[in-house]
Amino acid sequence: MTADTTTLSYWLNWRFAACALLVLASMVVSAIIIWKNEGRRRSERQRRENQKEPTGLLYEDETWNTCLETIHPAWLLGFRVFAFFMLLALLFTNVVIDGGGIFYFYTQWTFTLVTIYFGFGSAISIYGCRKHCRKTGGNQADHVNLDSEQGTYVPPTIGEIADVSYNQSKHYDPHEATYHPLIAGPWMYAFQIIYQISAGAVMLTDTVFWLIIYPFLTPKGHGLNFMIVSMHSINAVFLIGDTILNCMRFPWFRIAYFILWTGAFVVFQWIIHVCVNLWWPYPFLDLSSSYAPLWYLGIGVMVIPCYGVFALVVKLKDFSFSRSFPDLYRKLR
Repeated sequence: MTADTTTLSYWLNWRFAACALLVLASMVVSAIIIWKNEGRRRSERQRRENQKEPTGLLYEDETWNTCLETIHPAWLLGFRVFAFFMLLALLFTNVVIDGGGIFYFYTQWTFTLVTIYFGFGSAISIYGCRKHCRKTGGNQADHVNLDSEQGTYVPPTIGEIADVSYNQSKHYDPHEATYHPLIAGPWMYAFQIIYQISAGAVMLTDTVFWLIIYPFLTPKGHGLNFMIVSMHSINAVFLIGDTILNCMRFPWFRIAYFILWTGAFVVFQWIIHVCVNLWWPYPFLDLSSSYAPLWYLGIGVMVIPCYGVFALVVKLKDFSFSRSFPDLYRKLR
């Protein structure tokens, strides 16, 4: 501990002013971006006005369906349930071993959020599988009824067919002919937001740990163990696996939620250290150093490539699957 964080001199200086300006300005800009792009009603209005899908639009089936038509949604459900219980077991074990103080760290915040994502996703996938089964069963029932009625079916004459074809071609509208799935409700929008926050936060956590904290800021004699490695790797593995299976879009503007999430953690740390003289969970958050603004700026800049790496994973999946399975791939809208 380099200085008493409860004294006024620790906070009333140019270092904190610069760091606070960086953090709060980024949070305000993020809130404005969200206000301009997010929301179901806003998306519907933009679609009516522009006759095209806005970037923030989310369809209900995107949250539980798979990216390939030949893969049943139950596979995604099974993966999410497995990931949820694995992450929950690791998180519970971590709490038992190290206590509730682990939530003092951004790593555990992120790990908990990813666990919530898979728990939430499991519930949504259960709903989706039931809906998919009802739809499949309904189609099969209609097919059976059609077969049973073939004996009383009277085919139309050639003239009737011509009249119908003419009327259909006369009034044909390609926009009306397109299938329009249901727009997602608030809970599914929340699920999509958690997904994109988790994606950026996982990349930031693992990148900072493996490239900065472990090689340069870890005291000698503090080696790696199973729990440390798991907390900084397995959540990313599960999240990438879910990304490969699902058909959820990944719009760039939702990086704003990731910035708000990270900014909220920093503000949380400031509030704690104003009240209690504690050590900082990450040395680069310490405001006593004259390099503190540079550290804050550096971590803030890292947010963009960390989010971008996951966006690139989604793009690569879209590119490779659309080329390899052109007839089966549900292309990201």
